Amino acid sequence: MPSLIIEPLNTQRFIMDSDDRKRNKNIGKNFMCRLQCMFSHSSSSESRLSLEDTQQWSQSLERLLESKYGLATFRNFLKSEYSDENIEFWLTCEDYKKIKSSFRMSSRAKKIYEQFIKAESPKEINIDYHTREQIKRNVKTPTMHCFDDAQKIVYGLMERDSYPRFLRSDVYRTLLENLAADATKG
Repeated sequence: MPSLIIEPLNTQRFIMDSDDRKRNKNIGKNFMCRLQCMFSHSSSSESRLSLEDTQQWSQSLERLLESKYGLATFRNFLKSEYSDENIEFWLTCEDYKKIKSSFRMSSRAKKIYEQFIKAESPKEINIDYHTREQIKRNVKTPTMHCFDDAQKIVYGLMERDSYPRFLRSDVYRTLLENLAADATKG
């Protein structure tokens, strides 16, 4: 009697797995199309998403973030997991470091503090109390380096947690499979 129950469940699981694979392939292709549309200002092969570029994302988080497609894919992955505060903070800090005006720097530092650093802030990042307090003091007289310690912590968190999860994700694997299949087609 138990085998009658188990057998249909196994068959059903196989059908679900097959459906999931088909859905993931479609997700990967749709995502590839969206990425290419986002960045297709020219039709040159340099601006297109390539298998080689996508494979290089697995070499390091730095490589992933250097690629416009890699960054966009990683951000979308983190948004889908509701954990995009770290990449948003890291990118905001990168932009902040480019500010030349001391008035704009001061204004922007306060916004970053309110949005990411302050306890219970909308996109609070996971940093230790000491770093949070140091930044609180730094924001009173901001420099281009006042968020460096927090940015290093967040980068380390992404490197150890989010990045490996991304590499194991269906989105990344399906993207690689679709690009490999397209490359073999010619």
